[in-house]
Amino acid sequence: MAHRLQLRLLTWDVKDTLIKLRRPVGEEYASKARAHGLVVEATALEQAFRQAYKAQSHSFPNYGLSHGLTSRQWWTELVLHTFHLAGVSDAQATTPVAHQLYEDFSRPCSWQVLEGAEATLKGCRRRGLRLAVVSNFDQRLEDILAGLGLREHFDFVLTSEAMGCPKPDPQIFREALRLACVEPGVAAHVGDSYLCDYQGARAVGMHSFLVVGPEPLDTSVRDSVPKERMLPSLSHLLPALDLMETSSPTS
Repeated sequence: MAHRLQLRLLTWDVKDTLIKLRRPVGEEYASKARAHGLVVEATALEQAFRQAYKAQSHSFPNYGLSHGLTSRQWWTELVLHTFHLAGVSDAQATTPVAHQLYEDFSRPCSWQVLEGAEATLKGCRRRGLRLAVVSNFDQRLEDILAGLGLREHFDFVLTSEAMGCPKPDPQIFREALRLACVEPGVAAHVGDSYLCDYQGARAVGMHSFLVVGPEPLDTSVRDSVPKERMLPSLSHLLPALDLMETSSPTS
């Protein structure tokens, strides 16, 4: 006899799923640079940041922990590299900017809660779901979530820095399941990255939902993610959970 699926745990990505920066990175970097007497175009910094972030993440993944770096050192080096690529190679001038940016991005006021996030989290709680964070973020995340009023919704916050490995590594998802004492078949994950969130969670047997923006999806993503598992906004999650639980027999 088939039984209705009863989810027990819902894990969440954070950045660009529940919260986002109030201003684009390039604008924030340019503003802090001006405060230290440096004039650099925001567009140049935005482009340089993307290039530097990709290189830094490749050479020193997960904040360089396996190379003996702290996340603060990792971010400082990234900012210096960003300014270097944008044409400012004087590290003595840009180091104070890097330190200021690290502190500023530690503050909740630099972030904003995405539309529908809090209402959706409350709705999930009313359903009796346990909620947790599984995020490729650093040690600052707990305080940021607390300052934005979101921390209270989660049983625990698991970051890649604390875990020592980032999504989509199966270990971080398995640790979340272990902490929650649930099997993967009664757990689901919500995030905006096809590789890190959607595929990462499915690889350990969890259900998964992909938050999608207005931009066209890559064909391979569109063809491999069922429409009922795509969320154009967070307000689509609760109806999607209803559909999944009623259409997914457990035996």
